[in-house]
Amino acid sequence: MIDLLDISNACVKCGKCIQVCTIYDINRDETTSPRGFLDLLGAYKNGDLNLDKSAKQIFESCFLCTNCVEACPKNLRVDTAIESVRVDISEKYGISWYKKIAFWFLSHRKILDIAAKMGYIFQSCAFKIQNEKFTNSMKARFSLPIIKKERLLPTASKKSFLNSHPEFIDNGGDKTIGLFIGCMGNYAYTNIGESILKICKTLKINVHLMKKQACCGAAMYFTGDIKRVKSLAKFNIEYFEKLNLEAIIIPEATCSAMIRVDYEHVFSDEKSWQERAIELKDKIFLATEFFDKFTNLSEILANKNRTDISITYHDPCHARKMQGIYKEPRNLLNKNFKIIEMKNPNKCCGFGGVTMQTNRYNLSRKAGLEKTGMIKKTNANFVSAECSACRMQLNNVLNIDKCDIRCVNPVELIAEALQ
Repeated sequence: MIDLLDISNACVKCGKCIQVCTIYDINRDETTSPRGFLDLLGAYKNGDLNLDKSAKQIFESCFLCTNCVEACPKNLRVDTAIESVRVDISEKYGISWYKKIAFWFLSHRKILDIAAKMGYIFQSCAFKIQNEKFTNSMKARFSLPIIKKERLLPTASKKSFLNSHPEFIDNGGDKTIGLFIGCMGNYAYTNIGESILKICKTLKINVHLMKKQACCGAAMYFTGDIKRVKSLAKFNIEYFEKLNLEAIIIPEATCSAMIRVDYEHVFSDEKSWQERAIELKDKIFLATEFFDKFTNLSEILANKNRTDISITYHDPCHARKMQGIYKEPRNLLNKNFKIIEMKNPNKCCGFGGVTMQTNRYNLSRKAGLEKTGMIKKTNANFVSAECSACRMQLNNVLNIDKCDIRCVNPVELIAEALQ
C-alpha cells in the first residue's frame, strides 16, 4: 500500500502546487490545498488526526485533477494518497445508499441493461427532454437530494451500444482491435461507439466489442469502494487476457486512465495482480492516441475537405496529466477543423467524481463556470473532450452559463469529417 507518511514528509512546501490547484482556486483555503492535504495525511498517519466528519469533508473536497502532481518537483502522488485515505473513510462511515445502488447497477451489466431500457421509457416522467441546442439531454422536473433542478444530464438511449451490434465486426482487415466503450458511451452517448465503428470501417480494422466487459471501476475507486473496484478489475484483467487482442482502444479518458494507470495502484497490496495489470497496460490506448499513432487516419482526413467549423479542445485531466495525451486528438481534428485554443485547455472542468457531483455540487459548479468563461471567449462552434464525464460537466455548466457551445467527443467529429 502507499505510504502516506513518506509522501507527506517528502513535501518541501514549495507552493508550486497551490498555483494550479482546482479546489484552492475556488475557496482559497490552505487546508484544502495539496500541501494542506499532505500535512493532514501525515498527521492522520501519525495518529494526530482522527477521521472525523470535518476531516472527511476536507479529503472529499479534492477534485483528483492531478494538477499538483504535474507541478510538483518531486511528482508526489497527492491524488493516490487521497484515494487511499478515502478507502479508510468509506470503511469508517460507509457509502451513501444512493452511491451503493449506483455502484451495484454498474457492477451488474445485464441488470443495468434492463434498468437503462426502463429509464429510456420513463425518463420523460421525471425529466424534461431538451430538444434545442443541447440535444440528447434532460433536466429534472423537480429537485432531488442528488439531482438539482438546474442540472443538465444526458438522456438514456433506447438501446445500449453493445446490444446494438454483433460482438465481432469484420471490416475485411488483417488487424483486430478491442473496443472498451465505457458505461456512459454504452448507455447515453452511444454515438461515440457508432463513430468508432465508422472510423474502423474506413481504416479496414476489425472490431471486437468485448461484450462481457465490466465497468472499469473508476467511480467506485474515487469514492473508496476498494472491494468492488478489485472485483471489477480482476474480472476485466482476466477477460482481456483471454481475448489476447493486440490493442484495446477506449474513447474515454477516465476509463482509459483507470485501467492503464490506476489498476496498478489498486493492487499495490496484491503483487501477482499488480504484475498482470502492468502487463496489460501496454495494450490499452485512448482512441485518438491509437488512431493517430498506429493508423493512416491522419492521411485520410487530410484528403477530405476542411470545414468552416471551429473547435476549442478541453484536455481531460485523465488524458493529458495521467497519460500524456493531448497532441493526438488535435493532430486528427486539425486536418478538417479550425482549432482555437482556449486560455488554459489543461484547467480541470470540475467534474471531480461521484462525491463531488452529489455532496459537493456547489464546488463542481463553481469550477465548471470558471472553465466556461475560457470556452466562451474562443467563440468556437464546439468544445471537444475525449471524456464523457467532462462532456456531461461542460454541457451542464455551458447550459447554466447560457452559452450555445456544446461539448462532443473528438471521434464523433472525426467520423463526420470522413463522410
